Amino acid sequence: MPGGRLTQQERQQIALGLADGLAYAEIARRLDRPTSTVTREVMRNGGPTSYRADLAHRATEQRAHRRKQAAPRGSQPAARPGGRDDAAVREFEETFTTVMMASGMPKMMARVLSSICLSDSGSLTAAELVQRLQVSPASVSKAIAFIEGLGMVRRERDERRRERYVVDDDIWYQSMVASAQATARIVAIAREGSGLLGPATPVGVRLENIARFLDFVSENTARAAEQARSILHTKPAGAGSGEGTQDAGEPTPGD
Repeated sequence: MPGGRLTQQERQQIALGLADGLAYAEIARRLDRPTSTVTREVMRNGGPTSYRADLAHRATEQRAHRRKQAAPRGSQPAARPGGRDDAAVREFEETFTTVMMASGMPKMMARVLSSICLSDSGSLTAAELVQRLQVSPASVSKAIAFIEGLGMVRRERDERRRERYVVDDDIWYQSMVASAQATARIVAIAREGSGLLGPATPVGVRLENIARFLDFVSENTARAAEQARSILHTKPAGAGSGEGTQDAGEPTPGD
């Protein structure tokens, strides 16, 4: 399987594949590349409906040039904890960001959330995010406000009174609960609309069916989040000093 950066010819093949309606996996198979490489390439350069091979290639060259200029001559990259491969970590962070974007999250918000999630401390300050992502403070502030509204990040003050943005264990639980609550609000408005427009009319029936479906989803999402919450506070098997056995309170598949 070839490695390294995509060539201009490969990008042209990606563009042709998108135009033909091919899935990312099929395009990747034809290029003999990982699916994640194709997915990341498309999402970083306009998405499936706006991807252009020439613009994508030019943008990649410009990013590489900026990174080369930003790196001081003769400097060595900072060592990653645990001897991690710096290039592999960057690659994974880009893939993680791409997956967030594919779920509907805007690019800058996805980049900020990925950076916080993939820091060992699970928290970063605004200044650290600005330096890490090479973006403006205003961009960071806007992104934080967005993901905070989703319940996926919280704020706290450190010992130096700096505001830190934190993604901790319970954030994921709170985010699922917030999602269930938002869905419940759609249920309520759909049922209100059904009553207003007439429960026996086609639109009334449609709205009631939407409400019934989303009500089921919302209720089960909240229940599953509550049942699985303990997973967030247990160590995976093999983690730490051999104490990673399943906690007695951790739900098992099928519970």
